[in-house]
Amino acid sequence: MFDEKVVLITGGTGSFGKKYTEILLKQYQPKKIIIFSRDELKQFEMQQVYNAPCMRYFIGDVRDASRVEEAMQGVDYVIHAAAMKQVPAAEYNPMECIKTNVYGAENVIKAAIKNNVSKVIALSTDKAANPINLYGATKLASDKLFIAANNMVGARETRFSVVRYGNVVCSRGSVIPFFKNLIAEGAIELPITHPDMTRFMITLRQGVLFVLKNFERMQGGEIFIPKIPSMRITELASTIAPDLPQNIVGIRPGEKLHEIMCPSDDSHLTLEFEDHYVICPTIQFTRESDFSLNKLGEKGKPVKEGFEYNSGNNEEWLNHEALLKMMDV
Repeated sequence: MFDEKVVLITGGTGSFGKKYTEILLKQYQPKKIIIFSRDELKQFEMQQVYNAPCMRYFIGDVRDASRVEEAMQGVDYVIHAAAMKQVPAAEYNPMECIKTNVYGAENVIKAAIKNNVSKVIALSTDKAANPINLYGATKLASDKLFIAANNMVGARETRFSVVRYGNVVCSRGSVIPFFKNLIAEGAIELPITHPDMTRFMITLRQGVLFVLKNFERMQGGEIFIPKIPSMRITELASTIAPDLPQNIVGIRPGEKLHEIMCPSDDSHLTLEFEDHYVICPTIQFTRESDFSLNKLGEKGKPVKEGFEYNSGNNEEWLNHEALLKMMDV
């Protein structure tokens, strides 16, 4: 699907963009991969590793509509990964978060439509489901923008979908590197916000492969959610540091006890497939769409009324050995 195609990744110097680039170069022969981001140092460092002839590095900010439009000329597929993601930073700098996550999403949408991009997938987060912090609220707004964009395309073939997943194992800013840093600094205990707290766990590679597959599945308008295992934070801490005591410090502002990826309020819109869920759009499109049968011929079925997919009611759980294996991937 990606052979001889031009792929643009916003926020491409992040963990996701690097892994996505790595897999694209190994599994396909893309005509061009464009890394669009605002940090010249990160681009320089990435160029030392990913320097294939098809690679292009484009300095720009998703807040800059004209620059985004310029970068998308001749592009076939877009992965929108750029975002302001740190919850505390967003709370202290709300307008900066809105400019990047909401206005930036609008710029990506308009540029994709104007340049006749074929398909766009925007990366979302569990925090966009029933949001309780500004980051989650801006990502919910972003999700709504990308879904509604399917009604803005007119006669064009451009299609927009969203991929939502939870905690990426060992990603920057996540709990595992945080615990490891504390241990390296000689911590005598690990802070646990709540003894019952759970989180979904997915590896970076799994997330990338899920996005790649959804470019083949998508019709435009879906929110794709993978079926992934959960783990209790206490178990996670015990796996990383079995000999360290745990200190309950309380839930932090903007933090949930369990991650939610399919809210119960959306159960009437949710379809279950073999290895993922799809939340269908709340609005009707100008074209006919049967989201229960995707482009790969996979069939989904409606979930029960009131169904909620969260990390606390998950049917699949990680044990110590499985987490250690995921950390080695």
